[in-house]
Amino acid sequence: MKFFETSKHHSFKKSTYISLRWIGIIGQLIAVNFVYFVLNFKFDFLISNLVILFGIISNFYLIFIYKKTQLSDRSAFIFLVIDILQLAILLYLSGGIINPFVIFIIIPSVFSSSNLSFRTNTLLVFLTAFSIIFLTFYSTELPSPLNENFYVSPYYYYSIPVALLIALIFLNYFAMTFGTQTRLRKEALTKMEEVMAKEHELLSLGGQAAAAAHSLGTPLSTIKIITQDLVKQFEGKEDVEKDIKLLSSQVERCNEILKRLTLNPVEEDEFIDKDISLRDYLNEIIISFKEISSKNFILNIDQDSNPKKITKSIEIVYGLRNFIGNANKFAHVNIFINLKSDSEITEISIEDDGEGYPRDILSKIGEPYLKSDNSQDKSKTGLGLGLFIGKTLLEKNFAFVTCRNSKTRTGAEVIIRWKNKDLFNI
Repeated sequence: MKFFETSKHHSFKKSTYISLRWIGIIGQLIAVNFVYFVLNFKFDFLISNLVILFGIISNFYLIFIYKKTQLSDRSAFIFLVIDILQLAILLYLSGGIINPFVIFIIIPSVFSSSNLSFRTNTLLVFLTAFSIIFLTFYSTELPSPLNENFYVSPYYYYSIPVALLIALIFLNYFAMTFGTQTRLRKEALTKMEEVMAKEHELLSLGGQAAAAAHSLGTPLSTIKIITQDLVKQFEGKEDVEKDIKLLSSQVERCNEILKRLTLNPVEEDEFIDKDISLRDYLNEIIISFKEISSKNFILNIDQDSNPKKITKSIEIVYGLRNFIGNANKFAHVNIFINLKSDSEITEISIEDDGEGYPRDILSKIGEPYLKSDNSQDKSKTGLGLGLFIGKTLLEKNFAFVTCRNSKTRTGAEVIIRWKNKDLFNI
């Protein structure tokens, strides 16, 4: 099975993009209002501010409604189109191609070229080029009194869009080229580290198995001898004799496992290698936690849930384990896991009866290295790496992850939702 295959999808960090948009929006506000109030230039001041207001609203949408920590290729395309059109409208209202700020119209497409897919970049370049050409032939005049007695030679006028188009193509080409090379290097390094880690793991398992077989051989043999003596002592007592025989069979099983691992540490794991349903995913993960935890795992499965098997993904396994492990860490007694599915949506919710997420970090869930400002909560929270890893891995597998405090219980709640058309095509 290929590890982290869905990591090839293009995206970039939402918080970085939001910060860059704020810089652009504040710059637009300062420029428009300075020219109008300080320099007393006349232009469509109200419409210009309404256009900037739309950009502010779209940024608030990213902050408060769009919950993912990474912008997908499609989402990034939509917001970059908004950026290009917003700036094109502002330029249309203030002189078009001869406005000195026209250079900024190529920034969104150049910004995206090293992070997004070739198709998305191509569409953004065409939209930017169309905007430049449109502004060359259609726009209002420069703000008054700049437009009085203002004359530009046609040679100079038409050289502006030509220069912008050349710069647009040139910068996008080099950004896409270097971005592709960087991604290929990162992918190669990741695969190399993966292979090395796997080799170290196998060597470590082989050494540990041999050491365990050597160290546990004597005590297991002693237990087997004692069980044989106990069988003789309690001969005729069926209940006791049955338990002793079971104990003897389990000792023999331990010997066989250690022997098998010693001879061949590379054991196939059906849970990792088989395609299974989400119900089986959850059952296997819960069983593994029950072996090391004394807390109650309550699994509720909707009777009508889709039993269809999905292609096994290490990312989904790790993502679910991280969230269930986090619930196990902070729960007092119970962890509630619910699975439901219909013809379109599959949803898993994980709740615990702990104290929930601290309020001051609730809006930042999904970012690594989180710490509560409340001194009482600092000792009860981790670094947020488990949530960050789980959220990132599941979102890369087309899941929508919502982290919040439970509305029905005292603890935290994680809701993981897939569209079935995405889940069953992973």
